[in-house]
Amino acid sequence: MSAKPGAALQVVLLNRQRRRRVSAPRLRRVLEGAARALGLAGELALVIAGDRLLRRLNRDYRGKDAPTDVLSFPGDGAEGGLGDVVISVETAERNARALGRTLAQELDVLALHGLLHVLGYDHETDDGTMERLERRLRRRLLEAA
Repeated sequence: MSAKPGAALQVVLLNRQRRRRVSAPRLRRVLEGAARALGLAGELALVIAGDRLLRRLNRDYRGKDAPTDVLSFPGDGAEGGLGDVVISVETAERNARALGRTLAQELDVLALHGLLHVLGYDHETDDGTMERLERRLRRRLLEAA
């Protein structure tokens, strides 16, 4: 989906967990900044959940019976929006500790990573295109991540 004059990314954020405080405005700023940099407009659903939901989704959609940090589900780009990004705050917290980041920084990274997957980028099959783009966007948008 390409940008139209005055159009922007609309982020619908659903926080389905209560373990950790999550800054919706911060996550929206990261995703909206990425959308501006990429010339995108549309709607993106961002779901913050726990390991239980991510494990079920990972099992049902990827055949992997384990929780994961982020899953992306591309939409049709029209009325259905750009897609959905689902993040496990529990796995994000473990990642953050292991990588020396704050939880907020890790959530920023995962939201950006998930957005790129929604747009069709795939670091597992491309020639490094997604990794290079993600690295550029991180430098531009994220604080010490």
